[in-house]
Amino acid sequence: MCGILALIQANASETSAASEVHEALYLLQHRGQDACGIATCASGGKIYQCKGNGLASKVFLDGARVSDLPGYMAIGHLRYPTAGTSANAEAQPMYVNSPYGILLAHNGNLINATELKRFLDYEAHRHINTESDSECMLNIFANELNETGKARVNDKDIFAALSRMYEMCVGGWACTAMLAGFGIIGFRDSFGIRPLVLGSRPSRDGPGMDYMMASESVALKQLGYKQKDIVDIRPGQAVIIRKGSVPVFSQVQIEKNYAPDIFEYVYFARPDSIIDGMSVSHSRENMGHKLAATIAKVLTPQELKGIDVVIPIPETSNTSAPCVAAKLKNPFSQGFVKNRYVFRTFIMPGQKAREKGVRRKLNAMEEKFADKNVLLVDDSIVRGTTSREIVNMAREAGARKVYFASCAPPITHAHIYGIDLASPSELIAHERKADVIAKHIGADRVIFQTLEDLERACAEAVPGMPAREDQNFEVGVFTGQYVTPVDPGYFEHLEKVRGETRKMKIMENAREAVANGSAGHVEFAIATGGVKVNDGGEVVPAETASVQGGDDSPTILNGTEVYSGKRKRDGSLDTPSPRDRMDISLHNIFDYSK
Repeated sequence: MCGILALIQANASETSAASEVHEALYLLQHRGQDACGIATCASGGKIYQCKGNGLASKVFLDGARVSDLPGYMAIGHLRYPTAGTSANAEAQPMYVNSPYGILLAHNGNLINATELKRFLDYEAHRHINTESDSECMLNIFANELNETGKARVNDKDIFAALSRMYEMCVGGWACTAMLAGFGIIGFRDSFGIRPLVLGSRPSRDGPGMDYMMASESVALKQLGYKQKDIVDIRPGQAVIIRKGSVPVFSQVQIEKNYAPDIFEYVYFARPDSIIDGMSVSHSRENMGHKLAATIAKVLTPQELKGIDVVIPIPETSNTSAPCVAAKLKNPFSQGFVKNRYVFRTFIMPGQKAREKGVRRKLNAMEEKFADKNVLLVDDSIVRGTTSREIVNMAREAGARKVYFASCAPPITHAHIYGIDLASPSELIAHERKADVIAKHIGADRVIFQTLEDLERACAEAVPGMPAREDQNFEVGVFTGQYVTPVDPGYFEHLEKVRGETRKMKIMENAREAVANGSAGHVEFAIATGGVKVNDGGEVVPAETASVQGGDDSPTILNGTEVYSGKRKRDGSLDTPSPRDRMDISLHNIFDYSK
C-alpha cells in the first residue's frame, strides 16, 4: 500500500504544483510512512525532485523544501515498503531520461518482477539499479514507448505503449506518471485492485481547469475538488492530461474484473474517503452492525448479558465499534488512548521489543476496565502480537473477562498486491481455529466477521444507492484465491524478499542506535556481526560480535568502533550490504542533507 498523486495546472506559467501535492501528502500519510517524494516539471521541460526516507514533514523540512520545486505539474508518492529494500534510492517518484524523460509513482506489486528483470537485461538492455518492482514497471513502459522511434509522441503512442506494458506485467497497481513537458498520466490494473481517482476544478489563476489524481478522494476534496467532479479510473483504463487540454481516456486493457482490495475498507483508507463509489466510513459502520449479529450468535446469552462495555482499538475500529455496541445494546467507551506522535513501531529484534512498541502507541485507562467484562473491537488480527499485548493491557487495567472481536475474517494467506502483512507462518489464523487463537492472545473468546458479511458491508456502502449485488473484491488474504493468476514459485520468492527486507531494516535500526549512542548489546552485536533468520523465523544476531583482537578496519561512530564486516573462514572480509544508496537517476536535493 502506497499513496500516489499527480497534478497539472491550467496555467503553464504557474509554479505552485508542488505546494498542493505537498499538502496532499499529509492527507495520505497513513498510506506510507517509510519514504516520500515529489517531482515537478517547469517550463522548458525542466524536472525538479525531492525525495527520501521518512515522513513528509522530515523529507520536506516542514515545507521549507517545496520552494525548490517549481512547476505547473507534479507527481507525488508515499512509500509503504513491500518488495525491495528501504534505501533512499527506492524512494519515489522514479525517473528514466530516455525516452522523453519519464517519472513514475507506483502503488501495488508486480508478481512477475523476476521475469521482467530478465527481459530488461537480456532483451531490452536496460539496467535495473534497485530491488524495486516499480523500477521494473517504469523501464518496461519506457522500453515500449521507445519503440515508436519518434522525436515526439502523442496520446495514441502512449496508450499503445501502456497496452503492451499491461500484457507483460502481472499484479495489482495504480500509477501516476509524468512526461517532461508533455503532461501527466494515470492508469490502473485491469482488475481494479489498487485505487485511483481523478478530480477537476476551475483554475485559481485564470481560465481553464486544474486536474489532480490521488489514491483516495480525501486528498482532492481537501484541496477544493468537489465530490461530484471526482471519478474513479476504471480497471484497465488510462488517462492522459496534456498541458492546456482536457483528459483523454482509453481502455488500454480489457476490464478483466472489478475487484478492489477489500482491505482498503477494512483498514488502509481514511474513513472520509470514497473508493470505487463505496464510502469507507459507511462500510465500516456496516461491518460493525454485521459483526454484532455474528457476536450474538457465537456468545451465549449469559456471556452477552455479562458484557459491561464495548471498547475500540484505535483508530480504524473507532467507526465500527459504536455500531457493535448499539446493535448489542451495550455501553460504548473509549478505553485506550493512542499516542498520536508515535507514527510506527520499528521492526525490532525479539518479542519483548515488539511488545514494548505496542505500549508506546496505546495506553489503557484503568477506570474503563476495572472489574468489567469488556468486548474489544479491532479491524483485524494479523500476527496476534499486538492483539495479545492489548489483551494483556486490558487485564492489567482490571478487566475480569476480555472478548475480542475482529471486523475482518481470519487472515490466513499472504497479501501479494502491495501490502506486506506477514508470511503465512506468521499469521496467527493460519491453520488455527478461533478457540486456539483466543488462547494464544489471552482472550476469553475471539469472534471473527464472516467473509460474506464483510463483502456485503462494503457493497452496501454506496451513498444514496442500493447495494451492488454483483460487486467483487480481492479477498485472497482470507481464502488463498487471488484475482490474478499466481505462479506457485512466487510465494517462495516473496518469502526470500521479505526476509532480506526485514534483515536490512533491523540492521539499519541497529546501526542508527550505535551511531546515536543508545544501542544495547543486541543492537551492537547486530551492527558489528550482521543478522540471520533462526528456525523460528525471527531475525537474530548472526553471531556474538567481538571488538577485541580483530584485524578488520572499524568505522568510528560517535567514538565507538563499529566493524562493518566479519572474516570468513578463508580469512577474506565478508562485506555486508550497503546501509543506504543515493538515487543516481536524477539530482535529488534530499540526498545531501540528512
